[in-house]
Amino acid sequence: MASRVSFAKSATVRIRSCPSNKIRGSDMADSAMVDIEGEVAPGFEAVRDAFASNFIKGGDVGASFAIWKDGEYLVDLWGGHTDAARSKAWQRDTLPNVWSTTKAVAALCLARLVERGELSYDDPIIKHWPEFGAHGKDRLTVGQAISHQAGLSTLREPLTEENLYDHDDMAARMAAAEPLWEPGTRSGYHALTYAFITGELVKRITGKTIGRFFRDEIAAPWEIDFYIGLPESEEGRIAEMIAAPNAQPLDAANLNEVQKLTFANPSPSATAPNSRAWRKAEISSANGRGSASALAKLFGAVAAGGALNGTSLVSRETLAKLSAEQISNEDLVLGLQGSWGAGVLRNVGGLLYGPNEATIGHSGWGGSFVLCDPVAGVGISYVMNQMGPDLAGDPRAMGLLAAAYEAL
Repeated sequence: MASRVSFAKSATVRIRSCPSNKIRGSDMADSAMVDIEGEVAPGFEAVRDAFASNFIKGGDVGASFAIWKDGEYLVDLWGGHTDAARSKAWQRDTLPNVWSTTKAVAALCLARLVERGELSYDDPIIKHWPEFGAHGKDRLTVGQAISHQAGLSTLREPLTEENLYDHDDMAARMAAAEPLWEPGTRSGYHALTYAFITGELVKRITGKTIGRFFRDEIAAPWEIDFYIGLPESEEGRIAEMIAAPNAQPLDAANLNEVQKLTFANPSPSATAPNSRAWRKAEISSANGRGSASALAKLFGAVAAGGALNGTSLVSRETLAKLSAEQISNEDLVLGLQGSWGAGVLRNVGGLLYGPNEATIGHSGWGGSFVLCDPVAGVGISYVMNQMGPDLAGDPRAMGLLAAAYEAL
């Protein structure tokens, strides 16, 4: 039986409830009509309502949200459209660009190498990548580098968006670069350059690109529908990324010198992911594509002990190493106080990712996020194509998290 709720001067959300707490809708010609599909476990109906509210009040065009616990989904929702024209319905397996939420997946790739004994967060990077030691970077550890302490939030030389598509060239530039501040003393968010540190470490150790390593070592055994570097065969499932409306430019007068350099060099547009050149590159800081169901399953399995489908990938011991604090300070680039683990944000104070301080996660420009909560034993993720203005703490995401933890 369908339940239909209309709101004046806004979208209309239609939810069709089926047995076993499943909800399903159908395509509608009216662009103001949004269908929500999926399922929620008993007691999680408020999460469904919060998800619907994001279309009614929050401006969502297309999105998905999922909670994974104990080998199953407590919530698995999707709805809306994959494009600004609202011509194609969002499916469970639609693949939006998740921006910096990709960093959590890249961090998990390195954690897998730690699990296998091929890498330690205490290793100097030059143990695996000797050329990286130029200009005083020789003492920098892996853990410091992937917690944004390398002093390479950008390079001193001019960069373009196209430079990001050539991993080998960027890795060579990073190795030879003079840092912007003394390595290992402060964090300064490596929004894009994180890709070439994580990707090159994986390549030096395994001989594989990070996208291939993720597919072979994590995505395949755990059946995770996520990509760093999208194969052409999956192009039919992409979501068009839509820039935040009325986004305000940064006021240069209020920026420090590191921020000025970092935000402008390069400065990819919010719609850069709509090009095939962006999608096929392997930028493990910013161009991952996947659904909320895939990300929630991945990090929910890690939260529960790191085993799935009879395969153990990341033990609790390795998760503890991944989660351990590398640095806590006011970030030179973000201008915010924060605590970094080995490539992930630590939920100190319960500010971003629910009430449990043991939670780790990462958010992406515009609103997406994934978290791994070993206390509650859950993975939770939200992805979308209508970008908001925030790097983290998007109101749509925060509303979903509040409803989720109330139900948990």
